Amino acid sequence: MCYDCSSSSGPADPSRRSFARFLAAGAGLTVLTACTPEAPRAAAPSSAPSSASPSPAAATAPATPTAGATTAPPAPSEPAPPPSPSPSAALPRQLSLTDPASPWLIVNKHHPLVPAAYAPADLVRPAVAMTVSGEAALLNSTTAGAAEAMFAAAARDGVSMVLASGYRSYGTQAATYNGYVAARGQADADTASARPGYSEHQTGWAFDIADGGGVCGFQPCFADQPAAVWAEVNGHRFGFVVRYPWMFHSITGYYYEPWHLRYIGVEAATDMVNRGIFTFEEYFGVGPAPGYL
Repeated sequence: MCYDCSSSSGPADPSRRSFARFLAAGAGLTVLTACTPEAPRAAAPSSAPSSASPSPAAATAPATPTAGATTAPPAPSEPAPPPSPSPSAALPRQLSLTDPASPWLIVNKHHPLVPAAYAPADLVRPAVAMTVSGEAALLNSTTAGAAEAMFAAAARDGVSMVLASGYRSYGTQAATYNGYVAARGQADADTASARPGYSEHQTGWAFDIADGGGVCGFQPCFADQPAAVWAEVNGHRFGFVVRYPWMFHSITGYYYEPWHLRYIGVEAATDMVNRGIFTFEEYFGVGPAPGYL
């Protein structure tokens, strides 16, 4: 989750820097109002003289149907079109979106963990450089293996990448979230930190990275650092995607977090990249989750 979303910027993108300054000023999201079509004008009154007023009997008498005429039945309503399959449905292997042990698990503001206090049974410490200890140094075994391969590949390309935050238990996430609420208020906290039971960190499928030099840790300017640039371009080769991408907060519920990586497997991550789809919500067809239900 985001630790400080108030500063600038994104990689080589002036609009991202402008947006970061926009956030720093405390501005809210722009509300777009749809245009309402102009109502049709009433027909102009006829200039022809009106006929004499009908008698009361003629005005109230019901119309007599013509002999032999029949009343047409109402036209049948059009059947609702079937829902469009999600892009992920094209993959030959389908995985659960609700099982916490599945790499396709959806956790967002509309989809909490079940059970809320879920803890992975296979937490391990990956053999990667890290700046954390204790539970924060752990990932589930699948994510840990993929992270080791990714960090090693980055190092071969001359990029220093470190693990900055891994697993968080329900209790740790509760303390983290409550700290944000105490410092910022709940409305602002909900844009920066997940409520307990709603965090990807609790699943073991996600972690935060930092640059080896510690520059711009947990700040939007991290997007310019080599570790973030490399992970965004190459992460799918190891099954990872940037979970909260730039300018998709109205879908994911969180502002840009270039440090937050989520494992979904090489096949699905590569398919997302090839299709140009940036969010889980769109790829798995579960709908936007900008706020808690």
